[in-house]
Amino acid sequence: MNPDRSRLVVAFGGGVNSTAMLVEMHKRGIKPDLILFADTGGERPETYETVAALSAWCVDRGLPEIVTVRGPGKTLEQDCLDRNALPSIAYGFKTCSQRWKLQPQTKYLNGWKEKGEKYRKAIGYDAGEERRMRDSDDPNCSNWYPLIEWNLWREDCESICRAEGLPTAKSSCFYCPSMKKHEIFALKKEHPYLAARALAMEAQAELITVKGLGRNYAWRDLLKNDEDQLKLFSDAGTPEIPCGCYDG
Repeated sequence: MNPDRSRLVVAFGGGVNSTAMLVEMHKRGIKPDLILFADTGGERPETYETVAALSAWCVDRGLPEIVTVRGPGKTLEQDCLDRNALPSIAYGFKTCSQRWKLQPQTKYLNGWKEKGEKYRKAIGYDAGEERRMRDSDDPNCSNWYPLIEWNLWREDCESICRAEGLPTAKSSCFYCPSMKKHEIFALKKEHPYLAARALAMEAQAELITVKGLGRNYAWRDLLKNDEDQLKLFSDAGTPEIPCGCYDG
């Protein structure tokens, strides 16, 4: 059962960590009252497959199905194209995750719960991500980080997912500036049409303070080189700005 009397909301990110978090909740007899997934419109196919698989898994076990919410009338990708810009994380800000992840969930929650009702939000940061922990800005909400409390690391989360036959894909937008270089190469190989859309966004952006989606380098420059030359584009020196959308 819920260890807290207030209602429990799960912020499901579509990746390994939040998947493992739901599995562990079920094992420990904790039943969420609501599971929310915020869709930026730019998730990779693996993420959408994970959301569908997890929603069915939850329903089969008596948990709520996953509710998908979306942002302000258009996708994050379209907003960037309209503004001739990149996602805000490229410039060192996190307004993209706030507008397309946090705010849609908050809007749904305001219609779901009673005014002034207290609730807990479970967030799937693993035991190696304590630095990402934050108190909620909502006085009626207390953030809960179960994986950290249960000392479950990324490797543990992967094992939990595999044991249930569930996907173990990382979740992030396909044009996310926080992607590592090997992930960008994998995107081009596995989803070339998505890589092309990311490059189109980068090419259209009017850039002054950054060089491209890689912040201090352009994806077009990285991808025009053979994958064997990945070592020439070391991640050393690349600013570490974790995206708020990242899940495992």
